[in-house]
Amino acid sequence: MSYMETYEKWLNSPALSAEEKAELEAIKNDPKEIETRFFGPLEFGTAGLRGTMCVGLHQMNRHVVGHATQAFAEVVKAEGPEAMEKGVVVICDCRNHSQEFAETAAAILAANGIKVKLFDELRPTPEVSFAVRYYGAQAGINITASHNPKEYNGYKVYWSDGAQLPPGPADVVAAKMKELDIFTDVKNMDLNEAKASGMVTILGAETDEAFLKEVMGQVIDTESVAKIADTFGIVYTPFHGTGHKLIPEALKRLGMKNVYCVPEQMVIDGNFPTVKSPNPENPEGFYPYAVDLAKAHGCDLICGSDPDADRVGLMVKNSAGEYVVLTGNQTGILLEDYAIQVRKRKGILPENAYCNTTIVSSAMATKVAEANGVKCARTFTGFKFLGEKKDKLEQSGEGKVIFSFEESCGYLFGDYARDKDAVTAIVVAVEMAAYYATQGKTLYDALQDCYAKYGFYAEKTMNLVMPGLDGMAKMAEIMAKLHEAPMAEVAGVKVVTAKDYKTGLSTDVATGAVTEMELKGSNVVEYVTADDTTFIIRPSGTEPKIKVYILANGATKEECDAKVAKYADFAPAIKEL
Repeated sequence: MSYMETYEKWLNSPALSAEEKAELEAIKNDPKEIETRFFGPLEFGTAGLRGTMCVGLHQMNRHVVGHATQAFAEVVKAEGPEAMEKGVVVICDCRNHSQEFAETAAAILAANGIKVKLFDELRPTPEVSFAVRYYGAQAGINITASHNPKEYNGYKVYWSDGAQLPPGPADVVAAKMKELDIFTDVKNMDLNEAKASGMVTILGAETDEAFLKEVMGQVIDTESVAKIADTFGIVYTPFHGTGHKLIPEALKRLGMKNVYCVPEQMVIDGNFPTVKSPNPENPEGFYPYAVDLAKAHGCDLICGSDPDADRVGLMVKNSAGEYVVLTGNQTGILLEDYAIQVRKRKGILPENAYCNTTIVSSAMATKVAEANGVKCARTFTGFKFLGEKKDKLEQSGEGKVIFSFEESCGYLFGDYARDKDAVTAIVVAVEMAAYYATQGKTLYDALQDCYAKYGFYAEKTMNLVMPGLDGMAKMAEIMAKLHEAPMAEVAGVKVVTAKDYKTGLSTDVATGAVTEMELKGSNVVEYVTADDTTFIIRPSGTEPKIKVYILANGATKEECDAKVAKYADFAPAIKEL
């Protein structure tokens, strides 16, 4: 069926409301917009669905959500009656239409005979991972687009282990979506009837309490916290999102007396009116509100969580007393080193301890772990892979994972969840800051100590944006070329090793020798150059852009920064391949 035929099918469907029909009527003379919305379905990948919110097959709307939910319901039903009884936990974030999409999913699951536990209002992403495990559910659905711009929404699916759906089951859902008609094959029932019949039950404060108990259980050094609790100042912002209740409450339970929440950003609003981007990776979100509030109260630390409270951004005071942003890698390194050292001090570091990260995160993570007798495993980008690795290591008895992180500001402690968690990460970050404060140091000082101890590292992530259908085609073309003909040089520096994570093969460029890697099956290429810099290229799974990661190390900070700058200047040339 052509995109125009699909457009006409939607336009004439009785499933559409008058407002939805009017929206499609408004674009009838814009073939490019029609093609953009209807050239194909929104792809169900390992991260589920994510797209801009409007009417269309390649968009996020109630019909696409319903279609995905019916397909997922078929997967759950195939597991048998016990799985249907265990049911599905459904949660949502603060975005426009998130509550509507969550209720749509709950009603469709119920119509398929699958029990549902639906949260009474928005909650942090890690709580769905926790709730799936805590209640022994078969699966979970999370309506969220995490840190994406306000136009986006998404649909994440979790399995019984509390981790996001791995590639295999995700492929099954995608296949089911191809079999089912988006309008006629989706079962439905009234949500109030589903509640009255017991097919849908509502989760609330009792689940929050169970979750917070696990969060607070990650605190180890209560003595240091108690020493500085009266004087240490913290500013917190949820960027208009789901961290607005549980994170201030967790800091209160930690014992912190001086927590100042940014009032303008404590307001729940899916339009994110006070920030250009609700992504803690982008430091501009802290200006001016959080920084001004911190200056007014002389605070020591600024913390921010993204709209679904699974990512963390930190600002700390440098040696000049100015607030500076820590990158996701820098925060991860600090937390990793602290997680090891605090357990050593308390005598509770497991003999077979692991601290895990991803292939695009700082090489310093491996150095920190191994220098302390701890192992470090690397996975593909995404916490579903980190969660999967944690389970594999622990179920086999090979290792005990005490900390996992990825460079995009995602961190996980403990065993209660299998997704990144800003609630716990902020609590542990404050505990860590408290410990260093008792030593007369800031987190900035602690980071400099890490560089002095483990060596200098620097990283940069670049986004090569390619919007629209033409951009998608160009991205696919670039990645195909890189897989077929690896670059021999990057930024004028010879490539020593070329790694293709699609085939799982690593090539020694000088000798031509090829070896198999542990990881394979992902659209990623990696180059290690003669100056020991790693240059990684992959398409984003959630936005129209190619991501480039530059990972450098050297004898000094200046050497690292110079390498990063050189490769960053080269990176835009990737778009011209």
